[in-house]
Amino acid sequence: MKVVETMRVSVILPAAGMGTRMGKTSKKQFLQLDGSPILIHTLRRFSKVADVNEIIVACRVEDMADVQGMLEGAHIDKAVRLVEGGASRQESVEHALATIDDSVDLVAVHDAVRPFADLAMIEKVIAEAAECGAAIVAVVPVDTVKQVHLNKIQTTISRDRLVLAQTPQVFRTSLLKRAFAKAKEDGFIGTDESSLVERLDQIEVHVVPGNDRNIKITKPSDLDLAKHFLAEGHES
Repeated sequence: MKVVETMRVSVILPAAGMGTRMGKTSKKQFLQLDGSPILIHTLRRFSKVADVNEIIVACRVEDMADVQGMLEGAHIDKAVRLVEGGASRQESVEHALATIDDSVDLVAVHDAVRPFADLAMIEKVIAEAAECGAAIVAVVPVDTVKQVHLNKIQTTISRDRLVLAQTPQVFRTSLLKRAFAKAKEDGFIGTDESSLVERLDQIEVHVVPGNDRNIKITKPSDLDLAKHFLAEGHES
């Protein structure tokens, strides 16, 4: 699905996290999955998207040489740039965003440890953002959701109007830069890029159906599931 002939899309992969929940010495984004680091699997996904012009990896300074080594011979068909990440995801994305020229139409932000983003889904959320300015992928929760306080249930929340946000999250470049500037001015820390954009007046973020296989690898059981997906033939 080609969005527009002249559309320019930059992708940001925040990859400066320490991955403490994985319980391993190696950071989760660099763990091996079927012979390649998880980060490389993710990069390969986005390198297949026609509208993507460049991919920016925000990583720690001490990891840059290793990441550059991973890129050599990885057969990534898009331009890849490395920038210094920050102490948080928001800082890492902010650093990468600052290096993107205003002539770029859209910016997509994707978790470096979501290596199974479906090509059609990526293209669809880019197309939606090109149309409306802001779009994310999300899935409907299947479990009952409870609101609790001090280990006691306060209420059961209806799932009818709930979604679980995933990535990629795609925004018009000027819009995302404005959202980050306001967040910095207000001292606001969000859990994803959409939460920053949602704070802007008269901005609606559209939702595109995600995929249950678009998992974020954060703990050992996720890595086991990822290996299972690859064994089934769902390759990067």
